[in-house]
Amino acid sequence: MSVSTPSDSAETTALRTTPLHALHLELGARMVPFAGYSMPVQYPAGLLAEHKHTRSAAGLFDVSHMGQLRLVGADAAAAFERLMPVDVIDLPVGRQRYGLLLNEAGGIIDDLMFVRRESDIFVIVNGACKEGDIAHIQTRIGQRCAVQPLPEQALLALQGPQAADALARLAPEVQKLVFMTGMDVRIAGCDCFVTRSGYTGEDGFEISLPAAQAETLARALLAQPEVQPIGLGARNSLRLEAGLCLYGNDIDTHTTPVEAGLQWAIQKVRRTGGARAGGFPGAERVLAQLDGRVPLTRQRVGLVATERVPVREHTRLENMDGQAIGEVTSGLLSPTLNQPIAMGYVPPDYAALGTEVFAMVRGKPVPMRVSAMPFVPTRYYRG
Repeated sequence: MSVSTPSDSAETTALRTTPLHALHLELGARMVPFAGYSMPVQYPAGLLAEHKHTRSAAGLFDVSHMGQLRLVGADAAAAFERLMPVDVIDLPVGRQRYGLLLNEAGGIIDDLMFVRRESDIFVIVNGACKEGDIAHIQTRIGQRCAVQPLPEQALLALQGPQAADALARLAPEVQKLVFMTGMDVRIAGCDCFVTRSGYTGEDGFEISLPAAQAETLARALLAQPEVQPIGLGARNSLRLEAGLCLYGNDIDTHTTPVEAGLQWAIQKVRRTGGARAGGFPGAERVLAQLDGRVPLTRQRVGLVATERVPVREHTRLENMDGQAIGEVTSGLLSPTLNQPIAMGYVPPDYAALGTEVFAMVRGKPVPMRVSAMPFVPTRYYRG
């Protein structure tokens, strides 16, 4: 799942708005175009303060631009499993999983989250990809199950080490949830489906609810002493510190899950042996990369600069001989570490931890070392 730091240079007149648009303006947000929507990139406190507040307390994010849909029918799990290298059939009710829609070459169409519920499979996809994703799913499996988009639903994310305290004050039942589980619950009079998940590396929750109730819930959450509104800018810096991919930058239709280091998302039952191994788009290439029959030519790595020079996406990476070896796909000055961090792709020969590469920033080489990810330890609540 993903969010980048959007530009505010484009016209905003034709942009869609989320159900919280008026509240964002009331709170003094700076609005920018993102994924076809007018979205808050930051509030008056600023990106750095918002990032640090989420790390220390609880931040409320509007992510209603994301796509939400449900798959309904007795064959929904088996059908959905044919689109991804992921175990859908055996996922228990109430559990959530990360998934990857792939094309026939094994490239990533989108990354997503899905939850097995009693009556359906609830799916959240990236905002910039949602129309294409829904069309892809409908075309591929619409004859096997009902594919129902949920444009009338809003989506809020409450993230941070005090998120559980703030939310439990309004709905004590949420304390039962652990990372990657979900439940229906009433919060401040609103009809919510809550998962204990998010894209910041912190403990927290994502809350789907009717658009008409979104402002009521947002105000109730913002009334809690731990909670402040947080924009897309801090969400991007948080997800990069957590080593999480941004779709369109770090993963795309030309990148396989193995190249992206996402093979952990491919369960054993989909890898080798048995009736459910393979069978997904691009399986031949992906499985051959997994078992080494097809060597990788590049792989995603974490990078930390040894000088305090921010390194942005699309920056060229070179070796010590000045030869181009790859490119940075996400990068910024880490608010938590106070040093530049990045992700990028390099050949396997340069992917070992500690390997030195050079990012070319305004014509000058900036030394970087390949680093383990996440850059900042995650704090998911597993019970």
